[in-house]
Amino acid sequence: MSDRKPISPEHKPIDSAALAQLFTEARTHNGFLDIPVPDQLLRDAVDLAKIGPTSANISPLRIVFLKSAAAKQRLRPFLAPGNLDKTMAAPVVAITAYDRKFYDHLPFLFPHADAKAWFEGNEAFANDSAYRNGTLQVAYLILALRAVGLDTGPMTGFENAKVDAEFFPDGQFKSNVLINIGYGDASKLFPRSPRFSFDQIARII
Repeated sequence: MSDRKPISPEHKPIDSAALAQLFTEARTHNGFLDIPVPDQLLRDAVDLAKIGPTSANISPLRIVFLKSAAAKQRLRPFLAPGNLDKTMAAPVVAITAYDRKFYDHLPFLFPHADAKAWFEGNEAFANDSAYRNGTLQVAYLILALRAVGLDTGPMTGFENAKVDAEFFPDGQFKSNVLINIGYGDASKLFPRSPRFSFDQIARII
């Protein structure tokens, strides 16, 4: 982290403890402690995640939080074998999805222009925008869950079409990423996998 002086009080870097919680010490968890997750923390995380920017504020992310055993059993048949046990044991499982008809809400979300007209009737553009921005919002949600003190285990190993048929049968929402949520069991962590260096993934021109 740079030790540069902030341009203004509004532009100062967050402290090392916050960076650790969000990034440097945060991990993808495969197991969770048997501690319930309060609904309010899920609400708090969503309220944080929704602030992150999306194209024209389209905000296509939709979420179903599965907490009950019965709700998680509905998901069970569609999970990849390697994700089955840990997902069933997680205190909460979030099914993140994106709304293919997000543009119906743009008169409210983007009132200063006729943004709905940019997407309505252009299915390919709308679907690409929904998927791209919905995935961006999944990343915001993961960080928001970490920010409120929870751990996460995001994954894509499941049968999307079957999950959609079970949880979003009208076809408007499409599943994207599952996130196991709770208080992580550090004893079940693997060593952190390598990451690229700056020079391997970025350049300044």
